[in-house]
Amino acid sequence: MTHEEIKRHRVESVLKEIIPEALGTLDDERINGLTVTDVVCSKGRSDAKVYLDTSFLSEKEQGEALKQLRTVAGYIQNHCKQSEGWFKAPRFTFEFDHQLEKVSRIEDLFKQIEGRHSSKDEGSENES
Repeated sequence: MTHEEIKRHRVESVLKEIIPEALGTLDDERINGLTVTDVVCSKGRSDAKVYLDTSFLSEKEQGEALKQLRTVAGYIQNHCKQSEGWFKAPRFTFEFDHQLEKVSRIEDLFKQIEGRHSSKDEGSENES
């Protein structure tokens, strides 16, 4: 891992902690309780994608939250700069992380397959 990659990972880790703090200071209930699942910085650390947990939000609420997050992105950027003493902070783009939903669906499919497989095994044992 290069020195630049280490710096980028360090910034991502710090942002994962600071962004929820910044969201918590806002008076908007739609966004101050959002959970940050991941932060991915660009190579030069000038941009960062912030992935948020979709739990407890409908599609409409997610759209409203993203709209509100775009309006407060500058505030969050300033909060990060001030709390860490940085000269500049990355520009944030927010997205909802659907990876957790996909993992959950895959796990459910595996459980269904396991259930079918075990019921077939029981059926073949009874025939013997």
